[in-house]
Amino acid sequence: MHIRHIGAVPVGAVGLGAMPLSIEGRPDEGRAIATIHAALDAGVTLIDTADSYHWHAGEAGHNEELVARALAARDDAGAVLVATKGGRGRPGDGSWTVDGSPDHLKRACEASLRRLGVDAIGLYQLHKPDPAVPWADSVGALAELLDEGKIRMAGVSNVGTGQIRQARDILGDRLASVQNRFSPALRTGEPELRLCEELGIAFLPWSPLGGISRSSLDGGSRPGAPDPAYAAFHEVAREHGVSPQRVCLAWLLARSPAVIPIPGASRPETIRDSAAAAGLALDADEIARLEAAGTS
Repeated sequence: MHIRHIGAVPVGAVGLGAMPLSIEGRPDEGRAIATIHAALDAGVTLIDTADSYHWHAGEAGHNEELVARALAARDDAGAVLVATKGGRGRPGDGSWTVDGSPDHLKRACEASLRRLGVDAIGLYQLHKPDPAVPWADSVGALAELLDEGKIRMAGVSNVGTGQIRQARDILGDRLASVQNRFSPALRTGEPELRLCEELGIAFLPWSPLGGISRSSLDGGSRPGAPDPAYAAFHEVAREHGVSPQRVCLAWLLARSPAVIPIPGASRPETIRDSAAAAGLALDADEIARLEAAGTS
């Protein structure tokens, strides 16, 4: 696995988005843990989770606890950076809530520490800006958690360039990551990606396979003909003898050294294929064809 960095921490160039292992349509625990172990075997050393990744009411933290159990069975768990998030909730009816108040974020961090079984969280990210709370107050809570040693690095998610700059002003170089949606089907995050590259902040695209595969948030992958707007990804995949998903992730990696995609997976074979994208080299002509896909 090729290496990239979040702050000073080296991680595999492709991470694992663990959300599909805990929300609607999730696999049984045996397959879920096998998926995490397959990721580690493939060189993945970044696992993305959140306290709100669960299915039913009363399950808050299911995904964090699952990740902790999977890592407890591994001798190489010390090499894994677990990134979790706070500031969102799921009341159990399929909806998502947001709470970016400092008190909530501090309580959420304490609960995540307990579920993960660690003294400090490697990367703690504010899941989404709360329109009812001043952004500086939410980010200020991350600064306090850093100062208290409860988290080692901080990140923000679902943010614009102005929010990134303000977070950087508050946190300095302790702002290590931005986690925004970015994929072939959704490229509006280009300004945020370029700002992260300029500032030396890791950019973690969530739902990176949009246009190629459906996100778990959209009900998971469904069989059927590929979207003709993204035919180039399928054509390049056939030329290389690999999956279009692998080509998609390789395309993302080629966009910037700041990019570390976190594709979701619920089967070992899926994350093994995703991890292999780090070793897939695309030439300039192929990248140009992929850039043009879906833009007309």
